[in-house]
Amino acid sequence: MEIRSATDEDLDVFVDTVHAAFGLFPEAPVDGGGLWWSALDADRCLLARAADGRPVGTAATHAFELTLPGGALVPAAGVTAVGVLPTHRRQGVLRAMMRHQLAGLRERGEFLSVLLASEAPIYGRYGYGPATYTTRLTVARHKAAFAVPRARPALPAPAGTVEVLRRSECGEILEEVYDRYRRAQPGALSRPHRWWRLRAGQAPVSAAPRYIAVHRDTGGVPDGYASYAVESGTLTVDETITTDDAVFTALARFVLGHDLVSTVVFKHLPPGHPLRRQFADLRAGEAGGDTDWLWVRLLDVPRALTARDWPVDGELVLDVEDPFLGEHGRHLLTVRDGEADCVPTDREPDLSLDVSDLGSLYLGGTAPSTLVRAGHVRAHHPDAAALADAFFRPERPPHCLHWF
Repeated sequence: MEIRSATDEDLDVFVDTVHAAFGLFPEAPVDGGGLWWSALDADRCLLARAADGRPVGTAATHAFELTLPGGALVPAAGVTAVGVLPTHRRQGVLRAMMRHQLAGLRERGEFLSVLLASEAPIYGRYGYGPATYTTRLTVARHKAAFAVPRARPALPAPAGTVEVLRRSECGEILEEVYDRYRRAQPGALSRPHRWWRLRAGQAPVSAAPRYIAVHRDTGGVPDGYASYAVESGTLTVDETITTDDAVFTALARFVLGHDLVSTVVFKHLPPGHPLRRQFADLRAGEAGGDTDWLWVRLLDVPRALTARDWPVDGELVLDVEDPFLGEHGRHLLTVRDGEADCVPTDREPDLSLDVSDLGSLYLGGTAPSTLVRAGHVRAHHPDAAALADAFFRPERPPHCLHWF
């Protein structure tokens, strides 16, 4: 079997192969773009060919930026289009492609890889761990009266205005507002300009018809949006983008006030989002569809650990196994006055863990004590889990909305 980078001439073969792996057919081109694979870079695509030259597997990465706790923006390879033809499954093709891909990312100098897992059991074996989560909130509109905030009984009406535009009318607004949001939201990924230009992805990036509720501040500057569509009495919000809780509430009030709608579905909310608690009737909103979203894989542990901010000063010793790459390292993480250093050590560890578990902890979306209690991470002394919880606890929970 041969695994090599694709060329521009290979892209049609690549697209056909990945669709065949999933039993799908490529969508027909439409005016305005919208083909998800149009954002692929040929030199980041891998083709696996059998001995007779037939393509049997695919894997690719996008070049993204990932926002870390503390606000650092770092390169992250977004793994996508991974597939093996049904005729060649369970023959080591996927394993070989993953090994080839990780080696190539290291050669590029990249230290983080991320993906959205189509099947949860697959990618843990390659060192990826679920790092962000998302939930769906379904709201019965007739119950969705907002309560008066008890801590702020004289809360004024939200400043600013809401304007409704068609998706085709506001591409630049969406791009600008999303970019400000993702720079402030840990766990968020960049949406490169070419994605918006090609409309490569899901709504509201895609060409799918959508209405966009754009919130503007008192100066007329857009500072949030909600992308939505109405069908059969249900209004579905693809995403609500803003870093301001008051703006989110204003957009939520707007969609919940839509006429001839009985149900409003917010597809992507971070777990624990306060919207449900803002209703006078707690049962107005029903949470469901809780699922993992962004999976993280560390390719250089010291570099990754020193790239993000840490909320406490102190020392933490992590003993990390990487079974897929056959690597092991014991790392002393030291934080002083917000500056982190990570060096090899022979000190006794606080925690022993798999690199996939470290991926789950990295953005702060999973507490170390949770994985200790689950039996995946070993705490070497009674205070180890609490110490690690203090280190990894984020100021703001990580969340990712981007589909790739």
